[in-house]
Amino acid sequence: MPQRTAHRSDIRPATEGDIAELVRLRASLFEHLGGDYFNPASGDNSWQGALAVVLKEQLATGAMRILVVDGDAGLAACAIGSVEQRLPGPHLRSGRVGLVIGVVTDPAHRRRGHSRALMRGLLDWFREREVSRVDLYASHEGEPLYRDLGFVDHPDPALYWRP
Repeated sequence: MPQRTAHRSDIRPATEGDIAELVRLRASLFEHLGGDYFNPASGDNSWQGALAVVLKEQLATGAMRILVVDGDAGLAACAIGSVEQRLPGPHLRSGRVGLVIGVVTDPAHRRRGHSRALMRGLLDWFREREVSRVDLYASHEGEPLYRDLGFVDHPDPALYWRP
Protein backbone atom coordinates (compact mmCIF):
# COMPACT_ATOMS: atom_id res chain seq x y z
CA MET A 1 0.00 0.00 0.00
CA PRO A 2 1.45 3.44 -0.90
CA GLN A 3 2.39 5.77 1.94
CA ARG A 4 0.12 8.76 2.39
CA THR A 5 1.56 12.25 2.80
CA ALA A 6 0.10 14.26 5.66
CA HIS A 7 -1.81 17.48 5.06
CA ARG A 8 -3.05 20.06 7.52
CA SER A 9 -6.51 18.56 7.20
CA ASP A 10 -5.15 15.30 8.67
CA ILE A 11 -4.36 16.91 12.02
CA ARG A 12 -6.85 17.31 14.83
CA PRO A 13 -6.81 18.45 18.45
CA ALA A 14 -6.15 15.65 20.92
CA THR A 15 -8.93 14.43 23.18
CA GLU A 16 -8.94 12.67 26.52
CA GLY A 17 -9.29 9.39 24.61
CA ASP A 18 -5.82 9.97 23.10
CA ILE A 19 -3.95 10.15 26.42
CA ALA A 20 -2.64 6.56 26.43
CA GLU A 21 -1.32 7.01 22.90
CA LEU A 22 0.24 10.37 23.76
CA VAL A 23 2.06 8.71 26.67
CA ARG A 24 3.22 5.92 24.36
CA LEU A 25 4.60 8.39 21.83
CA ARG A 26 6.39 10.46 24.52
CA ALA A 27 7.94 7.28 25.93
CA SER A 28 9.18 6.32 22.46
CA LEU A 29 10.74 9.78 22.11
CA PHE A 30 12.75 9.39 25.30
CA GLU A 31 13.80 5.87 24.36
CA HIS A 32 15.00 7.17 20.99
CA LEU A 33 16.89 10.13 22.48
CA GLY A 34 18.41 7.89 25.17
CA GLY A 35 21.27 8.91 27.40
CA ASP A 36 21.22 9.69 31.09
CA TYR A 37 19.46 13.00 30.58
CA PHE A 38 16.41 11.71 28.71
CA ASN A 39 16.31 8.12 29.87
CA PRO A 40 18.25 7.74 33.13
CA ALA A 41 19.22 4.19 34.09
CA SER A 42 17.88 4.79 37.60
CA GLY A 43 14.51 5.88 36.24
CA ASP A 44 11.32 3.89 36.29
CA ASN A 45 8.06 4.32 34.41
CA SER A 46 6.22 6.19 37.18
CA TRP A 47 6.62 9.39 35.15
CA GLN A 48 4.17 7.97 32.61
CA GLY A 49 1.32 7.99 35.12
CA ALA A 50 2.19 11.55 36.10
CA LEU A 51 2.27 12.51 32.42
CA ALA A 52 -1.20 11.04 31.86
CA VAL A 53 -2.56 13.12 34.77
CA VAL A 54 -0.97 16.33 33.47
CA LEU A 55 -2.15 15.70 29.91
CA LYS A 56 -5.71 15.20 31.16
CA GLU A 57 -5.52 18.45 33.14
CA GLN A 58 -4.03 20.39 30.23
CA LEU A 59 -6.62 19.08 27.79
CA ALA A 60 -9.39 20.13 30.18
CA THR A 61 -8.04 23.67 30.63
CA GLY A 62 -6.83 24.24 27.08
CA ALA A 63 -3.54 25.60 28.44
CA MET A 64 -1.61 23.52 25.91
CA ARG A 65 -2.22 22.86 22.25
CA ILE A 66 -1.94 19.15 21.56
CA LEU A 67 -2.34 18.16 17.93
CA VAL A 68 -2.39 14.60 16.60
CA VAL A 69 -2.48 12.61 13.39
CA ASP A 70 -4.36 9.31 13.45
CA GLY A 71 -2.62 6.16 12.28
CA ASP A 72 -3.99 2.77 11.33
CA ALA A 73 -4.10 1.60 14.95
CA GLY A 74 -3.46 4.44 17.37
CA LEU A 75 -1.77 7.76 16.80
CA ALA A 76 0.76 8.23 14.01
CA ALA A 77 2.17 11.47 15.44
CA CYS A 78 1.64 14.28 17.92
CA ALA A 79 2.89 17.78 18.67
CA ILE A 80 2.52 19.68 21.93
CA GLY A 81 2.92 23.40 22.45
CA SER A 82 2.34 25.86 25.27
CA VAL A 83 2.51 29.61 25.81
CA GLU A 84 4.28 31.16 28.76
CA GLN A 85 3.66 34.75 29.84
CA ARG A 86 6.95 36.46 30.62
CA LEU A 87 7.73 40.10 31.16
CA PRO A 88 7.52 42.21 27.98
CA GLY A 89 10.67 43.93 26.78
CA PRO A 90 12.14 45.39 23.62
CA HIS A 91 13.01 41.89 22.40
CA LEU A 92 9.77 40.33 23.66
CA ARG A 93 6.98 42.85 22.92
CA SER A 94 4.03 40.81 24.20
CA GLY A 95 6.05 38.87 26.76
CA ARG A 96 4.43 35.69 25.44
CA VAL A 97 6.81 32.90 24.48
CA GLY A 98 5.67 29.77 22.72
CA LEU A 99 7.34 26.48 23.54
CA VAL A 100 7.22 23.41 21.34
CA ILE A 101 7.30 20.76 24.05
CA GLY A 102 7.65 17.88 21.64
CA VAL A 103 6.91 16.52 18.20
CA VAL A 104 6.90 12.74 17.91
CA THR A 105 6.12 10.44 15.00
CA ASP A 106 5.69 6.71 15.43
CA PRO A 107 8.53 4.96 13.55
CA ALA A 108 6.04 3.14 11.30
CA HIS A 109 4.64 6.49 10.12
CA ARG A 110 7.79 8.54 9.52
CA ARG A 111 8.75 10.34 6.30
CA ARG A 112 5.12 11.18 5.44
CA GLY A 113 5.04 14.87 6.39
CA HIS A 114 3.27 14.43 9.75
CA SER A 115 5.78 16.50 11.72
CA ARG A 116 5.69 19.32 9.17
CA ALA A 117 1.86 19.40 9.15
CA LEU A 118 1.73 19.32 12.96
CA MET A 119 4.34 22.07 13.28
CA ARG A 120 2.44 24.29 10.85
CA GLY A 121 -0.66 23.76 12.97
CA LEU A 122 1.24 24.70 16.14
CA LEU A 123 2.80 27.76 14.49
CA ASP A 124 -0.67 28.95 13.43
CA TRP A 125 -1.83 28.52 17.04
CA PHE A 126 1.17 30.50 18.34
CA ARG A 127 0.45 33.30 15.84
CA GLU A 128 -3.18 33.47 17.02
CA ARG A 129 -1.87 33.96 20.57
CA GLU A 130 0.49 36.71 19.39
CA VAL A 131 3.62 35.17 20.85
CA SER A 132 6.82 37.14 20.44
CA ARG A 133 8.99 34.05 19.96
CA VAL A 134 8.71 30.26 19.79
CA ASP A 135 11.41 28.11 21.38
CA LEU A 136 12.15 24.45 20.87
CA TYR A 137 14.87 21.91 21.45
CA ALA A 138 15.54 19.93 18.29
CA SER A 139 16.86 16.42 17.86
CA HIS A 140 19.54 16.02 15.19
CA GLU A 141 16.95 14.35 12.96
CA GLY A 142 14.38 17.11 13.46
CA GLU A 143 16.69 20.11 13.10
CA PRO A 144 16.50 20.38 9.27
CA LEU A 145 12.68 20.51 9.41
CA TYR A 146 12.67 23.25 12.04
CA ARG A 147 15.24 25.31 10.15
CA ASP A 148 13.14 24.91 6.99
CA LEU A 149 10.17 26.30 8.96
CA GLY A 150 12.22 29.38 9.90
CA PHE A 151 13.78 28.45 13.25
CA VAL A 152 17.29 29.82 13.84
CA ASP A 153 19.93 29.46 16.53
CA HIS A 154 18.91 31.07 19.82
CA PRO A 155 21.18 33.97 20.86
CA ASP A 156 21.36 32.78 24.47
CA PRO A 157 23.14 29.61 25.56
CA ALA A 158 20.78 26.91 26.77
CA LEU A 159 21.66 25.92 30.32
CA TYR A 160 19.76 23.94 32.93
CA TRP A 161 19.92 23.13 36.63
CA ARG A 162 18.41 20.23 38.56
CA PRO A 163 17.79 20.53 42.29
